[in-house]
Parts: sequence; structure tokens; C-alpha cells
Amino acid sequence: MTRLTKIIALMFLLTTVATTVAQAQVKWYSIEEAEVLARKSPRKIFIKVYTNWCGWCKEMDKSTFADPNIAKYLNENYYPVLLNAENKSNIAFNGNTYKFVADPKGGYNELAAFWLKSQMVYPTLVFLDENFNLIQGIGGYRKAAQFEMIMTYFGENHHKSTPWAKYEKNYTPLSFK
Repeated sequence: MTRLTKIIALMFLLTTVATTVAQAQVKWYSIEEAEVLARKSPRKIFIKVYTNWCGWCKEMDKSTFADPNIAKYLNENYYPVLLNAENKSNIAFNGNTYKFVADPKGGYNELAAFWLKSQMVYPTLVFLDENFNLIQGIGGYRKAAQFEMIMTYFGENHHKSTPWAKYEKNYTPLSFK
């Protein structure tokens, strides 16, 4: 193999890897951006509620949300949102304005408290339907395989007709579909 051939092969490999990595990333939106997009083209909204100090939140970013199957499915079926529960700015969503509430522990945004039902656990994974209604919030870290099952359960509306235990028992991972 000539040096030029090796360089061309390496460039092709690097381009392929870079393209794959770029496609495997979750496209995160603000809640305001997701609302605008969902009004134009209805789709469920997934919200990862986190804080800057949450170690398990960061671990989910590095593992669960870095999984190519997770990223692809979220990008195609949801408007994925990152919401810092301690955001001090006002958040406008669905005709309401949510404010920061200071407390001895530092504080929280009213929108996070609303979706988490004041159970401030991080991360919390929140699923909204196409009309911005809460489907469910699920507190705690989830590995990719666990999260995949959860996101498809809500994403494909199985929650409307199939009990979780039955869905979990019969689930086929995305990599095999």
C-alpha cells in the first residue's frame, strides 16, 4: 500500500467515524425551542431535568445519551430538552411563566418542581405528550438498555394499552429491530 493510499484510507476512516459520531449525538433543545417545534410539527417532548452538581446526570450524558441507538431514537421521536432545575431565569412554557424560587438549599425553578411534583431528584426523566401533558416523570440514573425500554414505551404509546411488566418482558432492543 502506497503512502498516498494509506493517507486516503485514513482520511476516509476519520470522515466515516466523525460522521457516525455526529449522527449519534442527541440534539438537545431548550424547553422554549421544543415548544415552538412541537406546535409546528407535533411530537412528544423528553426532558432530562438535571443540576450542574449532579454526578449521575453527568454519567448519563457520558453513557446513556452517548449510545447511538438512544440518540437516534430521541432525535427522531422526541424533542429532547435539557432543563437545569436550578435555572434562575424565568422559563416561559405553554402560556405560563415559571420563576426561580430561592431556598436554603440553593433553590429551584418552578417548572422543574411542577414536573417533579416537588420531589427534586436528579436526574429525572420527564415525558410529555404532543399536547404538553405530563405522561410520567422517572427519577434516577438509567443505563442505556433501561432508558431505551422506557423511551420506546412512551414514544410508541405502549403505555396507553400495555402494562409495563408485560412490555418489559417482551421488549426487543432497538439494535435488533
